[in-house]
Amino acid sequence: MFETQSIFDTLLLIPILNLLIGIYKALLFLHLPGAFGFSLILLTIVIRILLNPLMATQLKNTHKLAKLKPELDRLSREHKDDKKRLSQEQLRLYQEAGVNPAAGCLPLLLQMPILLGLYNLFFKLLNGADISSVVDGINRVVYAPFLTIQSLDLSFFGVNLAQKPSDWQTAGIFLLTIPLLTALLQYWQTKTMTPTVSPPMEGKSLEKTGEKKEEDMSTTMQKQMSIMMPLMIGFFAYTFPIGLSLYWNTFTVFGIIQQRQIANKLK
Repeated sequence: MFETQSIFDTLLLIPILNLLIGIYKALLFLHLPGAFGFSLILLTIVIRILLNPLMATQLKNTHKLAKLKPELDRLSREHKDDKKRLSQEQLRLYQEAGVNPAAGCLPLLLQMPILLGLYNLFFKLLNGADISSVVDGINRVVYAPFLTIQSLDLSFFGVNLAQKPSDWQTAGIFLLTIPLLTALLQYWQTKTMTPTVSPPMEGKSLEKTGEKKEEDMSTTMQKQMSIMMPLMIGFFAYTFPIGLSLYWNTFTVFGIIQQRQIANKLK
């Protein structure tokens, strides 16, 4: 289940698993119902807090770039026939605003392995058909004897976290609320990630109809993506185990909170 010969598993998945099991054992000691579900939530919160500085850097850079968009559009119109001059003017604008266009890439690259590790870990734990093999796989890679477990209770508020909403015909139609909630939260986050930019000043309207159509097309594509992405995530939530939606929704809620805080500070 977990490959100790794999660098990805050894350096990422197994340490995160040990942290998860440590939280799970502590909640079991407290006799908390739905201990594994709450362990997923708490682990996600811990990872989110650890990634907070990187995500804050990325979000701040995104908001600053969005504020520069009207000026960047103006430069594109004024120097559309001179690519070299356009690059120089864009660089000057970035320097004056104190913005590095590539600054958001490094935090994202650093975050991705951890986020992929969380996803892969939860998928392995929740997508196993035989719970005894999952328990055995966990006990093989825990760091200390006190972290070994005898069983793994996946019930959370009366729902099995390994169930999939796509099984609603046998498990209950209420499961369909999970992908719906996931899609709505993703849509909300997408909206908060799209900062409102000021419209162009009067007297600086686009010079040609073709240029206006180009901006209209860009706006239309952005609106379409803000709808397509939540629908896609909602579909994944429909086909994947419920526990993955629990992780994703927890991560999304904290992302929304962080984005609103950063947006308010920048204002």
